[in-house]
Amino acid sequence: MSTAQTTIKLQSSDGAEIVVEREVAERSVLIKNMMEDIGEQAMTEAIPIPNVNEAVLNKVIEWCNHHRADPPTANDEDADSRKKTTDIEEWDQKFMQVDQEMLFEIILAANYLDIKALLDVGCKTVANMIKGKSPEEIRKTFNIQNDFTPEEEDQIRRENEWAEE
Repeated sequence: MSTAQTTIKLQSSDGAEIVVEREVAERSVLIKNMMEDIGEQAMTEAIPIPNVNEAVLNKVIEWCNHHRADPPTANDEDADSRKKTTDIEEWDQKFMQVDQEMLFEIILAANYLDIKALLDVGCKTVANMIKGKSPEEIRKTFNIQNDFTPEEEDQIRRENEWAEE
């Protein structure tokens, strides 16, 4: 039997220490690589996660815990199939039903922590929020200020008529 620790401590950007099962934490390529670099002896200290606050880190850990048995997504064929669909599993849909700020924080954390499957789910969620909406509706959804003049907007529409078909 291995002498490897079964839990590790992560320290969020706001100083909170979170104990998490090693298998769950290793869904993050960044954390897995950090643990390999640090070595078993140094694992008594918390691993700093400077770009993720406690609330977001807890959400990411919740997602990783649910998906702990999923196979890692490193295959290019998998990447191609993910690009072609915005289908999201029911559990992930419910998980992503958070306010926009938390949604974008989860996406940023997934990118920083290198958790490709979570990043995909977050991006698909945003894609689904945009799908079928006009530019005005998208601006309203995401509270985006329109900084184009009417002339610029007209030029962009003409240049992208092919996308409307």
